[in-house]
Amino acid sequence: MTPTQQFPKFAVSACVWRDGRVLLAERGKPPLGLWALPGGHVEAGEPAVEAARRELMEETGLSAQLNTLVGVFDVIRRDNAGFVTLHYAIACYCGLADAGEPHAGSDAKSVTWADPDRLDEFTLAPNVADAIARARRLLGL
Repeated sequence: MTPTQQFPKFAVSACVWRDGRVLLAERGKPPLGLWALPGGHVEAGEPAVEAARRELMEETGLSAQLNTLVGVFDVIRRDNAGFVTLHYAIACYCGLADAGEPHAGSDAKSVTWADPDRLDEFTLAPNVADAIARARRLLGL
């Protein structure tokens, strides 16, 4: 088997907080039904933090001061033969939401403010719980 795509792909996410709650978006595209942080692909020539702000606005209608890098999280999948079929490196930024109420946009089926102590009520995408815990510590929440 020969690779048909270049990996890893670079993406961003936004871990946004308000009143002690974190913003989650239910995915409207596969894998459907998973809850994740708003985010997506970085466009050529776009700084990562600007991509995170853009994706947040597109998916939720919110803006935020995303000034802190939480970390870079990998999502890697392999087929039965061990070949990489998917690899994303996702830079996660965190900060506090500006005014306004979120609404589901582009890729999101729905959005909600979640209690970080009750994340077990959601089926989370890979690395989301870890990113939220790290962001919470970094922001002192």
